[in-house]
Amino acid sequence: MRKNTIDIITLGCSKNLVDSERLIRQLELNGYKVTHDSPNPQGEFVVINTCGFIGDAKEESINTILEFCQAKEEGRLKRVYVMGCLSERYFKELGQEIPQVDKFYGKFNWTELLEDLGKAYDKAKEYERRITTPKHYAYLKISEGCDRHCAYCAIPIITGKHVSRPIEDIVAEVESLVAKGVKEFQIIAQELTYYGVDLYKRQAIAELVERIADVKGVKWIRLHYAYPTNFPMDLLRVMREKKNVCKYLDIALQHVSTSVLSNMRRHVDKDATYELINLLRKEVPGIHIRTTLMVGFPGEGGKEFEELKDFVKWAKFDRMGAFAYSEEEGTYAAKLFKDDVPDEVKQQRLSELMSLQQEISAEVQNRKVGEVMKVVIDRVEGEYYVGRTEFDSPEVDPEVLIPVSDGKLRNGCFYEVEIVDSDDFDLYAKRLKN
Repeated sequence: MRKNTIDIITLGCSKNLVDSERLIRQLELNGYKVTHDSPNPQGEFVVINTCGFIGDAKEESINTILEFCQAKEEGRLKRVYVMGCLSERYFKELGQEIPQVDKFYGKFNWTELLEDLGKAYDKAKEYERRITTPKHYAYLKISEGCDRHCAYCAIPIITGKHVSRPIEDIVAEVESLVAKGVKEFQIIAQELTYYGVDLYKRQAIAELVERIADVKGVKWIRLHYAYPTNFPMDLLRVMREKKNVCKYLDIALQHVSTSVLSNMRRHVDKDATYELINLLRKEVPGIHIRTTLMVGFPGEGGKEFEELKDFVKWAKFDRMGAFAYSEEEGTYAAKLFKDDVPDEVKQQRLSELMSLQQEISAEVQNRKVGEVMKVVIDRVEGEYYVGRTEFDSPEVDPEVLIPVSDGKLRNGCFYEVEIVDSDDFDLYAKRLKN
């Protein structure tokens, strides 16, 4: 146990990670030494930033809390604090069930932790962060909450209504991070295409991305978590015209069957979904689309699942993830629909869908063999430098492996490489000599 040291553990999505980075900075300003996701936590205190999105995430959060409470009981640390989405959603219940936790904070009141430690929260530096990712890239959270109210999703229950940050504040944060060496930005929000509606009475995501793209030193911008309904077409112009806006879009489609989409309250149908994919690829040639799909939503029968498979075969998504429906209490679906697809059927459909995508991914990657591409180097592992193209987001997408024997490469630097081989997901490349 190290005095004046605090361990921060972050669970869940990159939006949580940004909150943790802000907290770390505030703690450091107050003289604490802070570790993040240490494999061997040794601080006096631990702060667990929880996820409460779906069943598996909630279980991981609970198990992590219990693990550190056990460490506290054994005298290996003094205090356990819990914050984040799970804590926000089940504040009272958690306090009753796990009294060993010294204090629970929600999604937005974690600043009180500083006061409870007898320290001051520096409002003037609220958006300063200690970047925990490799120093050349960072996540950039542009809003909180969501106004969409999809039937299955508990996020609006947890985070409330959509709240956009002002463009000027975001651009200032980008400029500050660039000055510290950040070159690549992953723009994140629960629903980024809604950005600006609350502040400016219009979708302002295209304007925001254009402003960020114009900041000197920004090499790559990548867009995460778009929504298909009322997609802001001006964003496609920005993606096409600005060379540092990656031809990459993460847009969660969830399903394609009109009946399932209607039950999900997605406000889009099958024909419109097909049209959108065609439009994205027409307006931004070479765009790589990442999507997430859901199987086993109430009412999804064999016919609807076959529609989904046919869609995946047709779309040939460059990147795709999928998950099985998990009923979340308090949601529209939990109140109105019976969870009528057996778990074993959900898992079978999930396996079938991902097996199909594995074949598609192998095909997509194989087509790149022989191409010359720009990569950024993230790290070195064994005999390879590990990099990414503009079409690859950190942690979730394929990587590019370049032999160390090709010569010294530096983390955070960009290089031209030739793709020489591929497997189901990753690419293998050789460095092109200048």
